[in-house]
Amino acid sequence: MADTTVITFGTFDVFHVGHVRVLNRAAEFGDRLLVGVSSDQLNLAKKGRRPVFTQDERMEILTNIKVVDGVFLEESLELKRQYVEEHQADILVMGDDWAGKFDFLNDICKVVYLPRTPSVSTTAIIEHITTIA
Repeated sequence: MADTTVITFGTFDVFHVGHVRVLNRAAEFGDRLLVGVSSDQLNLAKKGRRPVFTQDERMEILTNIKVVDGVFLEESLELKRQYVEEHQADILVMGDDWAGKFDFLNDICKVVYLPRTPSVSTTAIIEHITTIA
């Protein structure tokens, strides 16, 4: 029986408990978890700001997370299909803030949307830090 490969994507900036929880839940869907880390340029285009940590730093952090088996750079949202095919992923796991947006990939993999951890977000953490600094 072949191993099941799970793939997920994100910025994973200012790593926090919500990131840990989504990675742990994603890993439960298969035998191998691969993470596409949004490039600095992609993050700037998506969110209108550069990440606090560089793409290399964020990739290094994720490489050292126990449940993560591999990390690669995501340079475009439009290349999701290519990334899934290239990494031979069986399951795509995303946060439910993306619900429905990747259903078009159901022809090549199972798509699962997980609820986000309530009241934890990188943006909220950054805003909190700037108010106490």
